[in-house]
Amino acid sequence: MNDFFFKENTGFTPFTLQHLLLILILITFGVILIKWAKKQPERTQIITGNIFTITISSFIIVGTGLKMYAGDFDYQKNLPLHLCSFLALTIPIVSFCRKYLHYEIVFFLILTGTFQSLVTPTSYNFLNFEFFRYWFVHAGLVIFMMYATFIYKMRPTLKSVWKSYLGFQVYMIVMFIINYFLGSNYFYTNRKPDAASMLDLFGEWPYYVLVVNLIVIPYFFLIYLPFHLTRNKSKA
Repeated sequence: MNDFFFKENTGFTPFTLQHLLLILILITFGVILIKWAKKQPERTQIITGNIFTITISSFIIVGTGLKMYAGDFDYQKNLPLHLCSFLALTIPIVSFCRKYLHYEIVFFLILTGTFQSLVTPTSYNFLNFEFFRYWFVHAGLVIFMMYATFIYKMRPTLKSVWKSYLGFQVYMIVMFIINYFLGSNYFYTNRKPDAASMLDLFGEWPYYVLVVNLIVIPYFFLIYLPFHLTRNKSKA
């Protein structure tokens, strides 16, 4: 059992019924969590959010620790520096502090980069630790941003789009520097991931990096659009 749970496998096949059912299960979990939290007192809502984000971070920490324990750790690949892992480590800050600036910066990063990882997964593991780590972390980040939006009653504004984009640029520059010194490929700034992803549509390096920097702006605005429309409707 331990050998199966911790051993890498390729039992998951993306873009199949298996993938669709998993997404539906995760959406159902998110909806139930938020609907339940809405009926709870504020203290319970905050404690729930804190526990949820700590759990997300714990998966990253435990996963990194297990690789070190097994002797499989590679600092060029396994540091928690890819966008989703980095966001997972820092997401408790949003829950514990509930500072609007923190929410603004990570909101669009999570709903673009992390959501894309759910649609085009880069991990093909199934029912082992890596499977639960990958899907709980990525789905958990998206669910928590919805949790913060509907339970903490935070809403992005037009300025939030540009704050998040600035955060995106800072993160990318830092990853370029780290990758230069480590010879790594965190955030895929040096080459595309081996698994199929949306980056395959944007050409080879460095063109896909430039394209991502350009298309992320309308992508952010598209995510912001429902909030803009509902805000104007409420004022009417």
